[in-house]
Formats: sequence, C-alpha cells, structure tokens
Amino acid sequence: MLIIVPPSETKRPPPANGPTVDLERLSFPELNAMRTELLEALIETSAGPDAFERLGVRPTLAAEVARNTRIMSLPTRAASEVYSGPLHEGLSADSLSPAAHERCLRQVVIVSALFGLLRPDDRIPPYRLKLWARLVGVDRPDAMWRTLLPALLARVAGDRGPILDLRSPGYQQSGRPSVAADRLVDLRIEQHVFGRRVSEVTTKQLRGQAARHLLESGIDPAGPDELAAILGERWPVELAPSDAPRGSWRLTLSAGD
Repeated sequence: MLIIVPPSETKRPPPANGPTVDLERLSFPELNAMRTELLEALIETSAGPDAFERLGVRPTLAAEVARNTRIMSLPTRAASEVYSGPLHEGLSADSLSPAAHERCLRQVVIVSALFGLLRPDDRIPPYRLKLWARLVGVDRPDAMWRTLLPALLARVAGDRGPILDLRSPGYQQSGRPSVAADRLVDLRIEQHVFGRRVSEVTTKQLRGQAARHLLESGIDPAGPDELAAILGERWPVELAPSDAPRGSWRLTLSAGD
C-alpha cells in the first residue's frame, strides 16, 4: 500500500535553530537537480517586484514571501511537522503508535511543489509556493514535476497493493503514478450529511484520519476492496469504479456515523 498525501499551505515556522536543508539527505535524490532549479527560481522570484503576482499570494503574506529568499539558511523540521493544515492534523503522524509510525515512514509520501516527493521524516524548511505559481525562468512547478513524478511514484508503489491518493484533482496535476488504474484509489468525502454541507476543513481532516486509521490497522490491503473494508470498520464507505475509461477507483467516505 502507498498513501499519497498533499502538502498544506499552512506551515509551522522554523525552529529557533537547527540544521538547514541538505538536499543530499532528502529521500529520492534523483529529484535533486530539479529541486535545486526550483529553489533558485523561488528565491529569485520572491525577491522580485512582481513576487505576489507570480506566486499568487496576497500582500498580507509579505513576510512569508520575504522568508522564501532566506530559505537555504532556515532551520528545518521533519516534513510531517512542517505541514500543519487540517489533513496533516487528522493524520497526526507524531502521535501514531510506534508500529504505525514505522509504517508511515515506509508507506506515506508527500508531494511538494518545491521538493517533489518527500518522506514524512525528511527535514525541510517552511516555504510559500503553489503548484501553479509562475516562477522566473521555469514557470509552473506542476508542469515540471509531471515529467518525473509519475514514473517515480510507480517505482515507490512497487508492483502490488493499492495506491490511495489523498490529493485533490488540482494537486494531482503534479503527476499520477504510472501504474494500472485498477490499483489507484481516490478518496472523496460525502459533501452533504443529514442535509448539512461538510466543511472543507472537516473534509481534509477526514482524509488525514482515514490515512491514520489505515496505518494503525496494521493490515496491508491486497487491493482497493480490502482497503475499503478497513476504512469501513470506522465509517460508512462506498467503493465504485471510475466513470472514465481506465480511471481510478472512487472511495466515498461519509462522516455521518
């Protein structure tokens, strides 16, 4: 089983001190050439007069944009600690049981606009960058990562087991694993429960909680049906094939129970 997790826009600030980012110590060193290119482009873009426009952020985030220019000197945290949005709160990797934490390090990857693919324990600094930003000299990160990530995700997933993609369709634009579609599972949250709309924050938290439940289960599902059965122990779920030819499975989880 492989669980693909998105980053989050919200990130914890860097610690007061500690090691700076070392690309050679990150997982997936084959990405380092592109990581270096994007880091250099982000620093240049963030220092430019059109930084807000290129990065797609409001001037209220000026401090975070300025921090991008110092990114190589910032102290780092584990990626699972840097990302602090609702999905990562739901996963709460730092509070997993020892066995589940070990599974997390082996079975979870985070897709980052800046670093490509990360393991939860990779040490990175906070940054402000969207997949669809237009960086000086390189343009959009999602288009760059699509040239590398599909094949890499397929290699990381291996030749058996389901692949649960917790990313939204927009974040999936950085690349889907180039494997047989019948191994791919997209998790969707039922948007209306008892006549009330589920908030976006709750939706993201539930995706993280679903990943946590799978890791804590101690079971390696053989396919999408077994994956759905594990989640079905806690939530009402429905597994259905995609409407599109050669599309992934759709697993819908309801928060109503």
